[in-house]
Amino acid sequence: MKNILVPIDFSKTSEYASKIAAKIAKETDATIYLIHLIEVPKGVIDMAASSKFSIPESMLYLRKIREKILNFKNNIFSNSIKIKYFIKLNTPFEGIQKYADKIDADLIIMGSKGHSELEEIIIGSNTEKVVRNSKRPVIVVKKDNTHFQLKKLVFASNFKEENKEVFGKVVHFAKTFNSKIYLLKVNTPANFLSTSEAKQKIKDFIEEFNLPKYKINVYSDLSVEKGILNFSKEIGADLIAL
Repeated sequence: MKNILVPIDFSKTSEYASKIAAKIAKETDATIYLIHLIEVPKGVIDMAASSKFSIPESMLYLRKIREKILNFKNNIFSNSIKIKYFIKLNTPFEGIQKYADKIDADLIIMGSKGHSELEEIIIGSNTEKVVRNSKRPVIVVKKDNTHFQLKKLVFASNFKEENKEVFGKVVHFAKTFNSKIYLLKVNTPANFLSTSEAKQKIKDFIEEFNLPKYKINVYSDLSVEKGILNFSKEIGADLIAL
């Protein structure tokens, strides 16, 4: 693992995500890239493209943001961790995807927001969009965890061919931290497979991988989102990969 992308907005949840990134970077000698995204009108994707940023007030604003990032960096990370940071004009979803590709991120770590536990992880947020569309593994952090461990890793998927690239990175991650992978297929009323069919689908998906410790799981619930959360609670998962 070489590069970890951490979007920050100076909230508590981005602070929690950064702390987890620091722990992972320390174990893997990865570089952490902090990105702060400033949402702009549609079509404006680069700082140089907007004349607004030529006026003194806007330049002062950017300097203030830079100062906040440096303070954030110094408060969260030790000097032994390699940190780079950048400020970009873009929507959160598009910006995260774009710059993950630019730095060839091995992992994206994000804080979560929402009023309910379900919303915090899955529903109705930029985090949800990134999780659903990213070709790279995404860790979603919703609370401060000073005793963060990576013993139980849930990989929830539909186990289709296009997800194998991401899964390969999950396997590498699990080997690095000696994690047990819980392979999870959630059955819902609208998309149901028999247990034997679902297990065979998972077996076919993983046959080309040299897996560490793992267990195949088929779980039924009213929705995929609820199934992932309920299963993860039951086993006391340390991390969910999607």
